[in-house]
Amino acid sequence: MSFEVGHIALIGVAYIAALFFVAFATSKGWLPARWVRHPLIYVLSLGVSLSAWTFYGIVDLAWQYGYGVLAYYLGTGAMFLFAPVALEPLARLAQRYQLTSPADLLVFRYHSREAGTLATLFLLLGLLPLIALQIQAVSETLALLSRDSVAALALAESGVTSKNLIAFFYCVLLAVFTSMYGASGEHRAGLASAMALESVVKLVALLAVGFYAVYGVFGSLGGLDHWLAQNSDMQQLLYTPIKQGSSHTLLLVFIATAVAMPHIFYLSVAERPTAQALRTASWGFPLFLLLMALPIFPIMWAGFALDVTEPVQYFALAVPRASGSALLTVLAFVGGLSAATGALVMITLALSTMVMNHWLLPGTRWHSEDNMYRQLVWLRRALVAALFLAGFGFYLLLNNRLALSDLALLAFIASLQFLPGIFAVIHWPRGNKRGFIGGLLAGMFVWAGGLLLPSMFGASGITLPGTGIQIPLGMSIWTQVTTLSLGVNVLLFVGLSLFTRSSSLEQYAADLCSDDTLSQALRLEMDVESTADFRLRLSESLGAATANQEVNRALRQLGLPDGERRPYALRQLRNKLEANLSGLLGRVLAGQIIDRHFPFKNSGQPANKDIHLIETRLSRYKNQLTGLAAELNNLRLYHRQMLEELPLAACSLGRDGEILLWNYAMQDLTGIAASEVIGSKLDYLAEPWRALMTEFAQSTDAHRFKQQVDLDGNSHWLNLHKTHLKSRRSARARNGERSDGQMLLLEDITETQVLEQELIHSERLASVGRLAAGVAHEVGNPVTGIACLAQNLRFESDSTEVRDTADQILSQTQRISRIVHSLVNFSHSGSHDSGGERAPVDLYACVQEAVQLLSLQRDKTQVTFDNAVPANLIAPGDNQRLIQVFINLLSNARDASEDGGHIQIEGYAERGSACVAVTDEGPGISPQHRDRVLEPFFTTKEPGQGTGLGLAMVYSIVEEHDGQLELVSPANPETGRGARFIVQLPISNAE
Repeated sequence: MSFEVGHIALIGVAYIAALFFVAFATSKGWLPARWVRHPLIYVLSLGVSLSAWTFYGIVDLAWQYGYGVLAYYLGTGAMFLFAPVALEPLARLAQRYQLTSPADLLVFRYHSREAGTLATLFLLLGLLPLIALQIQAVSETLALLSRDSVAALALAESGVTSKNLIAFFYCVLLAVFTSMYGASGEHRAGLASAMALESVVKLVALLAVGFYAVYGVFGSLGGLDHWLAQNSDMQQLLYTPIKQGSSHTLLLVFIATAVAMPHIFYLSVAERPTAQALRTASWGFPLFLLLMALPIFPIMWAGFALDVTEPVQYFALAVPRASGSALLTVLAFVGGLSAATGALVMITLALSTMVMNHWLLPGTRWHSEDNMYRQLVWLRRALVAALFLAGFGFYLLLNNRLALSDLALLAFIASLQFLPGIFAVIHWPRGNKRGFIGGLLAGMFVWAGGLLLPSMFGASGITLPGTGIQIPLGMSIWTQVTTLSLGVNVLLFVGLSLFTRSSSLEQYAADLCSDDTLSQALRLEMDVESTADFRLRLSESLGAATANQEVNRALRQLGLPDGERRPYALRQLRNKLEANLSGLLGRVLAGQIIDRHFPFKNSGQPANKDIHLIETRLSRYKNQLTGLAAELNNLRLYHRQMLEELPLAACSLGRDGEILLWNYAMQDLTGIAASEVIGSKLDYLAEPWRALMTEFAQSTDAHRFKQQVDLDGNSHWLNLHKTHLKSRRSARARNGERSDGQMLLLEDITETQVLEQELIHSERLASVGRLAAGVAHEVGNPVTGIACLAQNLRFESDSTEVRDTADQILSQTQRISRIVHSLVNFSHSGSHDSGGERAPVDLYACVQEAVQLLSLQRDKTQVTFDNAVPANLIAPGDNQRLIQVFINLLSNARDASEDGGHIQIEGYAERGSACVAVTDEGPGISPQHRDRVLEPFFTTKEPGQGTGLGLAMVYSIVEEHDGQLELVSPANPETGRGARFIVQLPISNAE
């Protein structure tokens, strides 16, 4: 069966366009988010690691190594089966520091730019055979399907074959699609969805071919068993390679593919997989590999049973072609094209990023004010095109001398050389850059000399001069070269790492990569004070527009305001900028820019632990803590809760003055939320707290008492206490050096202080009252004498003028007696037993008595009191305490009125109660004060003018009489002025 080359090419172009359309639709949000973010999409996207080799060449490997070919599926699947141990630590590290490639990971771990440069070089060399494999598979299968029409494409005079032309046009087409779409970071978000579709297509195609092999060629599984029984040599091929031991080497080679191949690293580690996605991948991807492995042997046996003439590596296409089914043949071709296309797109994108980040950008200082993002996109597009060109050139150089399986092994063995260095990232902190670079150079030298160069130039061996000894080279001894290269690599890596010293920066990076990252949560100081400083300094390297955009993006991601000034938040901003720039410019250049513009201060003292960051991480990973770690975390939470809920306002300061704790009581006292001050310094607080706490923290005083501050116009009094948090190095503290931090406690004693002042004032008033009562008693005696003399004068004199004078003297002495009597009665009012018998009280007389007493205060506001209480309004109660009620109400009404004002006192009976209403013409009581006017010590008067106890006492006395106190404000709705207090007393027991 043969097809027109134009028809097959059109089908291929349409499928490639469909892949990129899916990616475009995903990046535009046209597909539902729950589909795109489903863990299954992540699992299927990992299928890009199964390139055209696993669709075609794997059959050839199965013929050569029998069951040993399953080592590929076992090795790759094992990495995901043990993802929580093997991949999850790498994924967390890559996400935290934006490591998008193995080169980024190695640069970060070994703190060496040379490590990234060499890793990029060797991965480029190692992946060239894999790129050539995809090109070779597509060109040969297309030529195979259209062998009758494709011959016309050859340029015989120039020596250009039809396969080479097909390969060239395929590279050009894919380079255009990849550079125009995949090179943009905005669009690359949809590549995972496109790769998931690619995996589904090749899986369906391979399963369809396998199904036809079993049921179309052999009739059934029983027919397959019968054929195998008749062809025992086929069964023997399955076991012979295992006896030779090559399967162990295959397993070792294929284990490295999951983490060392850049395109697989990007999807499996750097694409920010969620914990749920990794858990799903731990069983989902091995299941996908199992499904891909099922048809391999049936397809191989069907090809031999049909006696097809095509090479074994193309049995997956030759078997459906021999069936005569055009649909199955096209499906098989599209499956292989899909596998090759997905791998090429991801490989070239991953390599272009590595080359740009580790070769081109580190040597360039960015000063352009133009759109840097556009320039980076065009640079990446140029690199993608260059990589396709390099891959095509390598394909031409090889000239189809190597089988697909040999090309795959050549690439996988190269990636194996990175396994020791990547393993040490998490699991061996002793490894250093000297050991890694030495081992990598040695391993790659053995690989290049034993496999790459012989394959490129067709050499099968080399003869040692003067000895005649022939040393075999090339893919025929790939197992020996693999073992030798890896052995030399590991030996040098371990040896150099053990016998050379790691730098402090290497050790710091190793600690960051280890699971115990909490130990490296350091609180380092920077010389930047605001986000504006970040924009200004970054603009020197990125340009103003790019710097502004990157700072804004980092602030949005962290949820920080634009005017952020807290040191802790600025450290977060620095880390986020470094992570974002690593994804944009690569780890090397991003580190150079951040370290140059935002260096940490070197204070000469050990760095402080970042307690807030440590607690944030512990909270994030608390569900992963077990055993003693979980118990210690629970103890930490218990102590933290105790401090947070302490009834005293507490604030903890680090050695550098940074605020580490701001408990609930401190928030209530200051009105400042903890989220606004944690990580900042006392200098950033609002007044009066800044001056109060800063001065106290810097002083040598351990305590300060009765510190007065004004809050919202009201005076508050605080006791301040301080304790130093001693360092574990107690000798330092004893020698007088700075301690590790301070704990400040603020005790609000405002109520106690006000009560103390009011008690003093009340005692002073009581003393005045007692003095007044004594004076009144003493004054009474001479007044009585004067009255007696006046009476005698009146009766002894016959003069009308004298008698009138005597009457006036008697009238004034009676007035003096009434005043003295009122003062004496009022001074005894507090000693009355509230639980005693109540007598009928004339409310009019009580009000009149209060008016007379208030009229004696000539220094107060002069107002007119209008006592309109009916003379027959009687209520049971304590006469003197009710007089005290009206004195307080009338006194407040007078104080609220202006000179010459009028105060109306009305009385009436209503619903079984005697009511007395006191109405003034003052401004009234504001709504925000109405709920508090009855609280003890609450007053709106100037300091020293009122105690805040008057209305509270009124309310208490009225309650003792089973009455109610009602407030109406404003009393006059038309003018909006005045206040009316209504005293309601029950009259049911009055007589």
